[in-house]
Formats: sequence, structure tokens, C-alpha cells
Amino acid sequence: MGRNTRKRRTPLATKAIAASAALALGGGGLIWANFYASAHESNNSGLNQTKAAAGQVATIACPDVQQKLTNVPAKAQQGVATELANLDKQVTEAYTRLASTRQAQAGDASFVQNAIVGPLKDKRAATLNRIRIDIQRVGGQIDAAGLQALAACTTQTANQTTAAGQNNQNGGQQQNGGQQQNGGQQQGGQQNNGGQQQGGQQQNNGGQANAGPNANDFVDITKVAPNVPAKAQRNANASTGVFITKCGVNANQNHNSDNVIVAPGVSNGAHHVHDYVGNQKVNAFSNNNTFLQGGSSCQNKNDLSAYYWPVIREQDGTQEKDANADGGGKDLNVGKILVAQQAQIKYVGSPTSKVVAMPQFLRIITGDAKAFVNGPANANAHWSCTGFENKVQLTDKYPICPQGSNVVRTFAFQSCWDGKNIDSANHRTHVAFADANGNCGNGFKAIPQLTMRLVYKVTPPVIQNGQVKNAYAVDGFPEELHKPITDHDDFISVTTGGLANKIANCINTGQRCQ
Repeated sequence: MGRNTRKRRTPLATKAIAASAALALGGGGLIWANFYASAHESNNSGLNQTKAAAGQVATIACPDVQQKLTNVPAKAQQGVATELANLDKQVTEAYTRLASTRQAQAGDASFVQNAIVGPLKDKRAATLNRIRIDIQRVGGQIDAAGLQALAACTTQTANQTTAAGQNNQNGGQQQNGGQQQNGGQQQGGQQNNGGQQQGGQQQNNGGQANAGPNANDFVDITKVAPNVPAKAQRNANASTGVFITKCGVNANQNHNSDNVIVAPGVSNGAHHVHDYVGNQKVNAFSNNNTFLQGGSSCQNKNDLSAYYWPVIREQDGTQEKDANADGGGKDLNVGKILVAQQAQIKYVGSPTSKVVAMPQFLRIITGDAKAFVNGPANANAHWSCTGFENKVQLTDKYPICPQGSNVVRTFAFQSCWDGKNIDSANHRTHVAFADANGNCGNGFKAIPQLTMRLVYKVTPPVIQNGQVKNAYAVDGFPEELHKPITDHDDFISVTTGGLANKIANCINTGQRCQ
């Protein structure tokens, strides 16, 4: 697990790259990679749908500015983070308006452009200009024109989201550690279309009618062919130990919709709710000093690390306590929050080398909360059922498990570190996955690989007449239509008492510790 695989680029990715430009600006300013103004457009799939369904706008697709910012001057980082959070808020508000004005859209072909997309572009342009000012004020450099090119958003119709879903299936394993191959291609031709139900607007799904998921996001796991590849072979230098940390399942319901990694200092920066285990004082306003006083849910009280992930909700019509709150109902995340039956957290080694200890306060995000709109380059979602995990892993489908089997989410984090930075401006470039043989490249060092396994008892959804009843879904940004490919996990390494070195030593000496 955790190996990096590179596959032939999908048509969606090819279109994005064809429209991109790579700029490298020195002087301690900003390095900008692969920006594109409308890279989320997708070809019409050509499916024979009704004109009304095909023309229905399913979602709003905006360039992900954060992913293009690979080096922001330290003095500008807080201001830039605040403005990036504003961009997310603007898209959420625009999607909410999109979902609530279907009747107006049906009567006016220009309504979406004039009343939603156009004003959104203006708001984004002003915010992007503030990002430019924040960076230039402290001496950084940035291509102002390139930044402004990211203001325009596009809409995706039913057909386009179908094409995007198909591309996600074909190319969703580019950076997912090789945990599965082509999981979406072996699902009986059921495509992740996000749009055939007109943007996820279906009934009998517990109230989440405007943001999905829909019937095509689910698959009977018993009908999926095995797709789990063999693991990389170990060599004589392998680090074969395992360190287990027991931190509970968040039974005390420590929740918030902040994300201190991506949006520090911004309330509701995630627009979806997280479960927290480990460190108990994690919110948008936490910092390295407060982490050390946060207390821990882990049995090993030297493990103050923050482990957090988006909750799963069962859309059975239950009104959760956050039904009228930010991150919950206000962000179209509705239904009963499920508590995991198990949350297994462990650190494993490299098949080809020893590992170095994780640095204090290292931050890692695995997966992409915006993978449906962004495309699959950073996707790292893995869904399965107990009894099937060694045979079937799904990236862009939620499994319908047979009687007696439970839903499983699995994460294997990046296991290579650049040896210098505990974070990066886009929260990705300081860590990487190992290659297909388990090796770290480009001067990166192997670190203990964090792996997580979350098990949930879920009432199996029922598909009837193209509709899904009793759906379940991961929390997310509403414009992502609650697609399974958007699953992700977050981690901040905080240890005391020499625990980081103990974990590395346990793994390097082939022991099983906790």
C-alpha cells in the first residue's frame, strides 16, 4: 500500500494540461505550477438523455487556486489562507443558489450565467486581487494576469458531469499509493455521473436532494470483480515493524467544520464536519503551542497527534443537531452523523528502506475534498466492505455491503518527506507517495506511513427505479455532490516523550508495538 502509480492521462487531465502554463518565479515569491482558467470543462459524453436532463446544470466548477500556490512568503500565508477560504465560501454560496433556483433556470436560459456564474466571477476576481496584494506587500512576486485568469468558473451539465465521472474512474489512481487499480472500471458499466439525476436532485434520500449522492454513486460490492493489486516486494533493507496507536472512535462527538491545516484562523473553513481523535483541542485557531496542551484521546498520552476526517452521514431523514448550522445543513450536509464502530490507526514501514522519525508538527493531507471537480490527480479514496477488503477497493463508488458486512474506509498517507518542511503552501509538495517499487524519489526520505481503517455499520441503501433510498455519504463541499472520490484524511504529528523516535525504531527493528 502507499505506492505511487502513474497511468496514461485521462481526456480531462489532458485538456487541463493543454490549457496550462508553468511559471516559476524566484526571489522568495511564489512558484506557480499548471494554472488553468477553465480546466474543469469536460467533453460532452454523447449519452442519449432527454434535452432537459442534458441541459440541466449539475454543479459549478471553479479552478482550485490553492493547488496552484506552491510557495507563498511566510508573512503572507495567513492573509492568503483567509482569502482562499473566502473563495470556498463564495463557491458554496453560488452552488446553494444554483440548487435553490431550478424553476427560474427552467424559464430563463441565461439565468445561471447572469445571476450566479457572472457575479461569482466578480467576487473571485476581487478576492484574487487581495491575494496578489498580500503576496506583493511582503516582497513576493506573482503573475497577476495568471492569477486573475482563475476567476472564471464554469458550469457542468448532466452530460458533462457524466463525462467527468467516467474520467475519474479511468484515472483516479495517479497519486493514491497504488492501493487499487481501475476500481471504477469493473463495476458493470455503472458510471459515476453526478448529473443524470439532474445534479443529484432526487427524492427519498433524507433531504439531501440538492447535493447528492445519487443512485449511480452506489454499487453492490458482490458484483465488482477483484481489483486489489499485489503489494511491493520487500528487500533486505525493508522496515517491517508496526506501531499501533489506540485513540478511540470519537464517541464523545468532538466535531467542527474547521480545517486548521488548509484554513487556519477561519471558522467553517472546511464547509463540512470532521471527526477528531487524538488531540482534543483542534480547531481553526489552534497552533503548535496549543497542540501541546490539547490532551489526547489516545491510550498513549504521548501521542498528541491530530487525526481527523470528514464524517459519514446516513440520509434517513434524521435531523442532526447541526441541521441549521455551518458545516451541516447550511452547507448541505444533512442526516445522522455515524460513529465508526472501529478506528484503527497504525504506522508501517517501507518495503525498501529504513524510516526516519516524523518531524514534530508535520502536516499531511491525503486525498482531495474537491476531487470530483478538480479531477482525480490527488484522489486517494478507498471504500470497501468487511470481508472484501483484500479483494475489492472502490475509489468513486460507495459500496452496498451484503448482510452482516460493514462499510470500510481506508487511508494510506504519503510516506516520503522532503526532509525539511513540515508543510507547504499547497499542503502537498513537502510529502509524496513512494513509487511502484516502494522507493522515495527526488531526495525524499521514507517516514513511518500512517494508515487508517474506519468501519461503519450502515443500513444498506436500496436502489429503486433509478433512485437511492437510505443513502449514506461523506461530508463535503456541496458543489462536489457528495461523491465518494472526495473522501480524504488529515493529520498533524504531535508527540512528546520521544514517541516519534520510538515509532521509527519499532518499525525499523521489525517489532509490533503500541
